[in-house]
Amino acid sequence: MCRSKYLQGIAALALSAAMSMPLIAQESGAKKQDKPAAGQPNESEMMAMMMELAKPGENHKVLARGVGTWTYAVKMWMNPDPNAAPMESSGTTVAREVLGGRYIITEHTGKMQMPGADGKMMDIEFKGMSTEGYDNVKKKFVATWIDNMGTGIASLEGTYDAGTKSLTYMAELEMMPGMKTKVREVIKIKDNDHRVMEWYEDRGGTEVKTMEITYTRKT
Repeated sequence: MCRSKYLQGIAALALSAAMSMPLIAQESGAKKQDKPAAGQPNESEMMAMMMELAKPGENHKVLARGVGTWTYAVKMWMNPDPNAAPMESSGTTVAREVLGGRYIITEHTGKMQMPGADGKMMDIEFKGMSTEGYDNVKKKFVATWIDNMGTGIASLEGTYDAGTKSLTYMAELEMMPGMKTKVREVIKIKDNDHRVMEWYEDRGGTEVKTMEITYTRKT
């Protein structure tokens, strides 16, 4: 009886070993595959890089200067003629930091003048929201914009010129179906309490200024 149990134990161990071999081989293969190629960072190095890239830096501080409450005045030109009278409107912007200073969220509320069906100008309630940040991977400023005048999400990328204290964003937007338009947005930081945003559109190969917004910080 004892010999029988002993043989059964040996058989069980042999079967267990046979079944484990494929798993061991798979794990060994996985370890070989996980091994980084020459010159590539390993897992711990990649984790350290990701942690470093996730830190807000000096470029995020540039955006943080806009945190606060602002009043704004808008001039908008539907006609590319620079001498044409602009449509004017005004409102309030509130900017705040989120996620440890990695992003700035701004909310805009006001009135916008638009031509009605009868051709007369009418005031329309306007609401918009933007997100701004600096992408440490792309090494670019990034921004998005949404408002109640459409259903799309505009995405922009840009740079900062410390000499002129200005942010320049570029994008290609599809404002109407099949009609893509290249745009350029320039934000000029005059001082801590004043800044101007200029919006340019490509009209048939010619860049035209279509909007200007003057911001004044509320004290």
